[in-house]
Order: sequence, then C-alpha cells, then structure tokens
Amino acid sequence: MPNFSESHIYGHNVQNVPRSALAALAVTAVLLTTPPAQAQPASSTVPTSTTTTAVVPGLKAVVSAAPAAKLAHTYRRGCPVPPGRLRLIRMNHWGFDGKVHRGELIVSRQAVSPMLYVFGRAFAAKFPIRRMKVMAEYRGSDTAAMKQDNTSAFNCRAVTGSPGKRSQHSYGNAIDINTLENPYVDTSGRVYPPAGRRYLRRDRPVKGMIRRGDVITTAMRKVGWQWGGRWAHPDYQHFSANGR
Repeated sequence: MPNFSESHIYGHNVQNVPRSALAALAVTAVLLTTPPAQAQPASSTVPTSTTTTAVVPGLKAVVSAAPAAKLAHTYRRGCPVPPGRLRLIRMNHWGFDGKVHRGELIVSRQAVSPMLYVFGRAFAAKFPIRRMKVMAEYRGSDTAAMKQDNTSAFNCRAVTGSPGKRSQHSYGNAIDINTLENPYVDTSGRVYPPAGRRYLRRDRPVKGMIRRGDVITTAMRKVGWQWGGRWAHPDYQHFSANGR
C-alpha cells in the first residue's frame, strides 16, 4: 500500500475528513479507477491505473467532510445517514458550452470511489454536464433542481411523486444526472421536469442524454450502480447503488 498523507489520498486532496475515516478512504487508493471487485463479472477487464489523476489529470477531484452549509435544507434530524458519513466531492466536468467547469456533489462515504471512477470516465469522454451543484443551492427542492438541469446526489427527501416513500438520495447512494435531458416519469405518467417531455424519445443522440451503452451507463454498471432508465416507469436521470 502506498504511503498516503491525510491531505492526499488516492491522488486527490482530502480536507477535514475525520481521522477515523482516513483509513477507509486510503484503502480505495488502488481501486479508484477499478470498480469494486464484487460488482465485476469474473471475465470482465477492469482498469489497472491506480489513481484518477494519472488517467484523467483534468478531473482534479478534492474530497472533504461535508460542511454544514452544504447540507442546509437537505439534512435534518431523523435522516438515515449522519453528516459524518457524508463527503463533499469537488471536481471538474465538461459543460454544454464545451468548457471545463467546477462542480460539487455530496455522497455517502462509500459512494466516493464509485463516483470518482464514473466521473473520471465521463470527463475523459467529454460527456457534458449542465451544472453540478449541491442541493442546498436549491433549498432541498428537487423540483427546482430538475428545472435547472442540475446533477446532484445527497438530499434527504421523499421520492418525487411518491411522498410516503423515502428516496435513495437520502442515503447518499443515488445520483441524478442532467435532469432535463433525462426526465423521470412517475407511476401516474407525470414527467419531471415537465420540459423534459420532449426528451422521452431516446432513439436519437442529444447532448447530455444518457443512453444504453454510453460512457455513463457503462461506467455505472462497472461499479455496480443500476440505472432507473430501465424501469417500467423510467427515471433516465437516476442511478443508485441498490437499484432503487
């Protein structure tokens, strides 16, 4: 195992992370660009590079504890995952304008390595992301975030369209990507965001659209995350660790 300092783990800066979590983060060093072994078919070929920076220098990911300000309106007493088990990832992504932008995601501690792998692959392929802001920027409103075509992960809330059901975003183990180009259709047939209805036709290439076999679905499959786009009531923007 390489010798990692507390501020530099798996090729990225790690700031303000509790000491108790450092060992777990360091273990992911040799797995950063290699999806978790249990998620891999025995015959699959996995990346062999040890760090995302070695493969995708421009990602420039920085992982830290999630500051209280970044959890405003999205975390409250009774949420299933305490703030100490959440991480803030700051990283670069390609925008719809063809330029590199800085984005932020909050995910569970366990989701850090999978998300760095996925967004490393996305960055290398220049897959465009409209914006990547934490849900505190939208006061926790999924409707407002989807309207802005935002990419986000943690948000302690109910499933949009199913108020009695807790969303997987509450655990920090789910993410929505380019919500306009990848709309969600609830069980009643309502489309979120409404402007996304024009993107329900999935048989044509559209900037930012997620399609079967593309860089996003392929990378997610390699880390064992499942796509809501395959559901009977599709959620094209949604990926989660447990398929819900």
